[in-house]
Amino acid sequence: MARTRKLTISTDAAGHTAGWASAEPTSDTAVTPHPRTAAFFDVDNTMLRGASIYWLARGLAARNYFTTADLAQFAWRQARFRLLAAEHAGDLSRAREAALAFVAGWRVDDVERLSEEIFDELMAPRIWAGSRTLAQTHLDAGQRVWLVSATPVEIGRVIAQRLGLTGALGTVAEVVDGAYTGRLVGELMHGPAKAEAVAQLAAVEGLDLDSCSAYSDSVNDLPMLSTVGHPVAVNPDTALRRQARERGWQIRDFRTGRRAARIAVPSTVAAGFLVGAVSAGLAVRRRWTSS
Repeated sequence: MARTRKLTISTDAAGHTAGWASAEPTSDTAVTPHPRTAAFFDVDNTMLRGASIYWLARGLAARNYFTTADLAQFAWRQARFRLLAAEHAGDLSRAREAALAFVAGWRVDDVERLSEEIFDELMAPRIWAGSRTLAQTHLDAGQRVWLVSATPVEIGRVIAQRLGLTGALGTVAEVVDGAYTGRLVGELMHGPAKAEAVAQLAAVEGLDLDSCSAYSDSVNDLPMLSTVGHPVAVNPDTALRRQARERGWQIRDFRTGRRAARIAVPSTVAAGFLVGAVSAGLAVRRRWTSS
Protein backbone atom coordinates (compact mmCIF):
# COMPACT_ATOMS: atom_id res chain seq x y z
CA MET A 1 0.00 0.00 0.00
CA ALA A 2 1.38 3.40 -0.94
CA ARG A 3 1.93 6.03 1.72
CA THR A 4 -1.14 8.05 2.57
CA ARG A 5 -2.16 11.14 4.45
CA LYS A 6 -5.43 11.24 6.29
CA LEU A 7 -7.74 13.83 7.81
CA THR A 8 -11.19 13.81 9.32
CA ILE A 9 -13.82 16.40 8.59
CA SER A 10 -17.07 17.09 10.41
CA THR A 11 -20.18 16.19 8.43
CA ASP A 12 -23.01 16.71 10.89
CA ALA A 13 -24.12 18.87 13.78
CA ALA A 14 -23.09 16.25 16.32
CA GLY A 15 -19.48 16.50 15.17
CA HIS A 16 -19.28 13.06 13.62
CA THR A 17 -16.60 12.76 11.00
CA ALA A 18 -16.08 11.39 7.54
CA GLY A 19 -12.50 10.54 6.69
CA TRP A 20 -10.58 11.10 3.56
CA ALA A 21 -7.25 9.69 2.61
CA SER A 22 -5.01 10.30 -0.35
CA ALA A 23 -1.84 9.07 -1.91
CA GLU A 24 1.14 11.30 -1.24
CA PRO A 25 1.29 14.01 -3.92
CA THR A 26 3.75 13.37 -6.69
CA SER A 27 5.71 16.10 -8.40
CA ASP A 28 5.49 16.46 -12.16
CA THR A 29 7.32 19.48 -13.48
CA ALA A 30 5.54 19.11 -16.83
CA VAL A 31 2.16 19.90 -15.24
CA THR A 32 1.23 23.29 -13.83
CA PRO A 33 -0.76 22.62 -10.65
CA HIS A 34 -4.14 24.21 -10.11
CA PRO A 35 -4.43 23.95 -6.31
CA ARG A 36 -7.91 25.49 -6.15
CA THR A 37 -9.52 23.15 -8.68
CA ALA A 38 -10.53 19.51 -8.33
CA ALA A 39 -12.88 16.91 -9.78
CA PHE A 40 -15.07 14.58 -7.73
CA PHE A 41 -16.15 11.22 -9.14
CA ASP A 42 -18.79 8.89 -7.79
CA VAL A 43 -17.56 5.29 -8.09
CA ASP A 44 -20.38 2.84 -8.72
CA ASN A 45 -21.63 3.00 -12.33
CA THR A 46 -19.76 6.27 -12.83
CA MET A 47 -16.13 5.16 -12.68
CA LEU A 48 -16.82 1.44 -12.42
CA ARG A 49 -19.38 -0.81 -14.10
CA GLY A 50 -21.64 -2.03 -11.31
CA ALA A 51 -21.06 -1.64 -7.58
CA SER A 52 -17.59 -1.82 -6.05
CA ILE A 53 -18.91 -3.61 -2.99
CA TYR A 54 -20.60 -6.17 -5.22
CA TRP A 55 -17.31 -7.00 -6.89
CA LEU A 56 -15.63 -7.13 -3.49
CA ALA A 57 -18.28 -9.60 -2.34
CA ARG A 58 -17.76 -11.65 -5.51
CA GLY A 59 -14.05 -11.78 -4.81
CA LEU A 60 -14.63 -12.78 -1.20
CA ALA A 61 -17.03 -15.50 -2.31
CA ALA A 62 -14.35 -16.89 -4.62
CA ARG A 63 -12.09 -17.04 -1.56
CA ASN A 64 -14.76 -18.85 0.48
CA TYR A 65 -15.56 -15.92 2.78
CA PHE A 66 -19.14 -16.03 1.47
CA THR A 67 -21.30 -18.86 0.20
CA THR A 68 -23.47 -18.67 -2.88
CA ALA A 69 -26.51 -19.00 -0.63
CA ASP A 70 -25.34 -16.00 1.45
CA LEU A 71 -25.01 -13.88 -1.66
CA ALA A 72 -28.36 -14.84 -3.14
CA GLN A 73 -30.25 -14.38 0.12
CA PHE A 74 -28.86 -10.96 0.91
CA ALA A 75 -28.93 -9.75 -2.67
CA TRP A 76 -32.69 -10.25 -2.71
CA ARG A 77 -33.14 -8.66 0.71
CA GLN A 78 -31.18 -5.57 -0.19
CA ALA A 79 -32.66 -5.20 -3.67
CA ARG A 80 -36.05 -5.03 -1.94
CA PHE A 81 -34.72 -2.58 0.63
CA ARG A 82 -33.33 -0.29 -2.06
CA LEU A 83 -36.76 -0.01 -3.63
CA LEU A 84 -38.40 0.73 -0.28
CA ALA A 85 -35.73 3.27 0.66
CA ALA A 86 -36.27 5.14 -2.60
CA GLU A 87 -39.94 5.46 -1.70
CA HIS A 88 -39.19 6.78 1.77
CA ALA A 89 -36.82 9.68 1.11
CA GLY A 90 -33.73 7.48 1.06
CA ASP A 91 -33.97 6.20 4.64
CA LEU A 92 -30.67 4.34 5.11
CA SER A 93 -31.11 3.07 8.66
CA ARG A 94 -31.21 -0.56 7.54
CA ALA A 95 -28.21 -0.05 5.26
CA ARG A 96 -26.34 1.38 8.25
CA GLU A 97 -27.16 -1.70 10.32
CA ALA A 98 -25.99 -3.93 7.45
CA ALA A 99 -22.73 -2.03 7.25
CA LEU A 100 -22.18 -2.63 10.95
CA ALA A 101 -22.59 -6.38 10.46
CA PHE A 102 -20.09 -6.33 7.60
CA VAL A 103 -17.17 -4.68 9.34
CA ALA A 104 -17.36 -6.09 12.86
CA GLY A 105 -14.24 -8.07 13.70
CA TRP A 106 -12.46 -7.63 10.37
CA ARG A 107 -8.83 -6.54 10.33
CA VAL A 108 -8.21 -3.34 8.36
CA ASP A 109 -5.04 -4.67 6.78
CA ASP A 110 -6.87 -7.82 5.65
CA VAL A 111 -9.62 -5.78 4.02
CA GLU A 112 -7.09 -3.57 2.24
CA ARG A 113 -5.00 -6.53 1.07
CA LEU A 114 -8.04 -8.36 -0.27
CA SER A 115 -9.38 -5.17 -1.84
CA GLU A 116 -6.14 -4.74 -3.77
CA GLU A 117 -6.26 -8.32 -5.03
CA ILE A 118 -9.93 -8.13 -5.96
CA PHE A 119 -9.55 -4.76 -7.67
CA ASP A 120 -6.88 -6.21 -9.94
CA GLU A 121 -8.93 -9.33 -10.69
CA LEU A 122 -12.49 -8.03 -11.00
CA MET A 123 -12.71 -4.24 -10.86
CA ALA A 124 -9.88 -3.07 -13.11
CA PRO A 125 -11.41 -4.66 -16.25
CA ARG A 126 -14.69 -2.91 -15.45
CA ILE A 127 -13.43 0.66 -15.16
CA TRP A 128 -15.25 2.78 -17.72
CA ALA A 129 -12.60 3.89 -20.19
CA GLY A 130 -14.47 7.13 -20.82
CA SER A 131 -14.64 8.01 -17.13
CA ARG A 132 -10.98 7.11 -16.67
CA THR A 133 -10.11 9.44 -19.56
CA LEU A 134 -12.14 12.25 -17.97
CA ALA A 135 -10.28 11.79 -14.69
CA GLN A 136 -6.93 11.76 -16.46
CA THR A 137 -7.84 14.97 -18.29
CA HIS A 138 -8.25 16.69 -14.93
CA LEU A 139 -4.97 15.25 -13.67
CA ASP A 140 -3.17 16.35 -16.83
CA ALA A 141 -4.51 19.85 -16.23
CA GLY A 142 -2.90 19.90 -12.79
CA GLN A 143 -6.12 19.33 -10.89
CA ARG A 144 -6.74 16.91 -8.05
CA VAL A 145 -9.21 14.05 -8.57
CA TRP A 146 -11.14 12.52 -5.68
CA LEU A 147 -13.44 9.54 -5.54
CA VAL A 148 -16.56 10.08 -3.42
CA SER A 149 -18.45 6.91 -2.53
CA ALA A 150 -20.57 5.19 0.09
CA THR A 151 -18.08 2.34 0.00
CA PRO A 152 -15.76 2.13 3.06
CA VAL A 153 -12.99 4.71 2.72
CA GLU A 154 -10.29 2.03 2.82
CA ILE A 155 -11.74 0.41 -0.29
CA GLY A 156 -12.13 3.79 -1.99
CA ARG A 157 -8.51 4.52 -1.23
CA VAL A 158 -7.41 1.27 -2.88
CA ILE A 159 -9.35 2.13 -6.02
CA ALA A 160 -7.99 5.69 -6.07
CA GLN A 161 -4.41 4.49 -5.68
CA ARG A 162 -4.77 1.82 -8.32
CA LEU A 163 -6.07 4.47 -10.74
CA GLY A 164 -3.42 7.04 -9.79
CA LEU A 165 -5.96 9.51 -8.42
CA THR A 166 -5.51 11.94 -5.57
CA GLY A 167 -7.62 10.19 -2.98
CA ALA A 168 -11.02 9.09 -1.76
CA LEU A 169 -13.83 10.13 0.52
CA GLY A 170 -15.98 7.30 1.81
CA THR A 171 -17.91 5.80 4.67
CA VAL A 172 -15.78 5.59 7.80
CA ALA A 173 -15.90 2.61 10.14
CA GLU A 174 -14.51 2.82 13.66
CA VAL A 175 -11.21 1.01 14.14
CA VAL A 176 -9.71 -0.12 17.44
CA ASP A 177 -6.37 -1.93 17.59
CA GLY A 178 -6.39 -2.45 13.84
CA ALA A 179 -9.83 -4.08 13.67
CA TYR A 180 -13.28 -2.74 12.85
CA THR A 181 -15.58 -2.47 15.87
CA GLY A 182 -18.83 -2.72 13.93
CA ARG A 183 -19.67 0.94 14.57
CA LEU A 184 -19.64 3.67 11.95
CA VAL A 185 -18.09 7.07 12.51
CA GLY A 186 -20.91 9.37 11.45
CA GLU A 187 -23.27 8.34 8.66
CA LEU A 188 -22.96 6.53 5.35
CA MET A 189 -21.35 8.67 2.64
CA HIS A 190 -24.55 8.97 0.66
CA GLY A 191 -26.76 11.72 -0.74
CA PRO A 192 -26.39 15.03 1.18
CA ALA A 193 -23.44 13.60 3.15
CA LYS A 194 -21.39 13.56 -0.06
CA ALA A 195 -22.10 17.25 -0.68
CA GLU A 196 -21.21 18.13 2.91
CA ALA A 197 -17.95 16.18 2.73
CA VAL A 198 -16.99 17.79 -0.59
CA ALA A 199 -17.72 21.27 0.76
CA GLN A 200 -15.71 20.64 3.91
CA LEU A 201 -12.83 19.11 1.97
CA ALA A 202 -12.86 22.20 -0.22
CA ALA A 203 -12.54 24.37 2.89
CA VAL A 204 -9.62 22.29 4.19
CA GLU A 205 -7.83 22.14 0.83
CA GLY A 206 -8.61 25.70 -0.27
CA LEU A 207 -10.65 24.66 -3.31
CA ASP A 208 -12.90 26.98 -5.29
CA LEU A 209 -16.02 24.88 -5.77
CA ASP A 210 -17.25 27.09 -8.61
CA SER A 211 -14.18 25.95 -10.56
CA CYS A 212 -14.57 22.29 -9.59
CA SER A 213 -16.32 19.45 -11.42
CA ALA A 214 -18.38 16.51 -10.19
CA TYR A 215 -19.47 13.35 -11.98
CA SER A 216 -22.21 10.88 -11.04
CA ASP A 217 -24.72 8.44 -12.51
CA SER A 218 -27.38 8.77 -9.79
CA VAL A 219 -30.07 11.28 -8.90
CA ASN A 220 -29.11 10.56 -5.27
CA ASP A 221 -26.01 12.64 -5.94
CA LEU A 222 -27.88 15.81 -6.92
CA PRO A 223 -26.61 17.54 -3.75
CA MET A 224 -22.97 16.87 -4.69
CA LEU A 225 -23.49 17.77 -8.33
CA SER A 226 -25.20 21.02 -7.32
CA THR A 227 -22.27 21.95 -5.07
CA VAL A 228 -19.78 22.48 -7.91
CA GLY A 229 -19.64 24.79 -10.88
CA HIS A 230 -19.30 22.03 -13.47
CA PRO A 231 -21.63 19.07 -12.81
CA VAL A 232 -21.69 16.18 -15.29
CA ALA A 233 -24.16 13.29 -15.45
CA VAL A 234 -22.28 10.11 -16.41
CA ASN A 235 -24.22 7.00 -17.45
CA PRO A 236 -27.21 8.65 -15.75
CA ASP A 237 -30.27 6.95 -14.39
CA THR A 238 -33.58 8.19 -15.76
CA ALA A 239 -34.20 10.70 -12.98
CA LEU A 240 -30.73 12.22 -13.19
CA ARG A 241 -30.90 12.42 -16.99
CA ARG A 242 -34.13 14.38 -16.67
CA GLN A 243 -32.62 16.72 -14.06
CA ALA A 244 -29.48 17.22 -16.13
CA ARG A 245 -31.50 18.19 -19.18
CA GLU A 246 -33.66 20.60 -17.19
CA ARG A 247 -30.60 22.23 -15.62
CA GLY A 248 -28.48 22.32 -18.76
CA TRP A 249 -25.81 20.03 -17.35
CA GLN A 250 -23.48 18.04 -19.56
CA ILE A 251 -24.38 14.38 -20.05
CA ARG A 252 -21.79 11.73 -20.88
CA ASP A 253 -23.04 8.20 -21.50
CA PHE A 254 -20.46 5.50 -22.17
CA ARG A 255 -23.13 2.85 -22.62
CA THR A 256 -24.91 2.28 -25.92
CA GLY A 257 -28.42 1.21 -26.89
CA ARG A 258 -29.60 -2.05 -25.39
CA ARG A 259 -26.55 -2.22 -23.14
CA ALA A 260 -27.50 1.07 -21.46
CA ALA A 261 -31.03 -0.17 -20.84
CA ARG A 262 -29.79 -3.52 -19.60
CA ILE A 263 -27.33 -1.95 -17.13
CA ALA A 264 -29.78 0.54 -15.64
CA VAL A 265 -31.73 -1.85 -13.43
CA PRO A 266 -29.03 -4.40 -12.52
CA SER A 267 -26.65 -1.62 -11.47
CA THR A 268 -29.17 -0.34 -8.95
CA VAL A 269 -29.69 -3.83 -7.62
CA ALA A 270 -25.94 -4.36 -7.46
CA ALA A 271 -25.43 -1.20 -5.40
CA GLY A 272 -27.88 -2.50 -2.84
CA PHE A 273 -26.36 -5.92 -3.22
CA LEU A 274 -23.14 -4.68 -1.77
CA VAL A 275 -24.65 -3.83 1.56
CA GLY A 276 -26.82 -6.90 1.30
CA ALA A 277 -24.02 -9.27 0.51
CA VAL A 278 -21.86 -8.01 3.33
CA SER A 279 -24.83 -8.25 5.66
CA ALA A 280 -23.77 -11.85 5.88
CA GLY A 281 -21.07 -10.41 8.12
CA LEU A 282 -21.75 -12.68 11.07
CA ALA A 283 -21.30 -15.77 8.95
CA VAL A 284 -18.28 -14.27 7.25
CA ARG A 285 -16.75 -13.23 10.54
CA ARG A 286 -17.11 -16.75 11.89
CA ARG A 287 -15.29 -18.14 8.85
CA TRP A 288 -12.67 -15.39 8.99
CA THR A 289 -11.82 -15.61 12.67
CA SER A 290 -11.87 -19.40 12.73
CA SER A 291 -9.38 -19.70 9.87
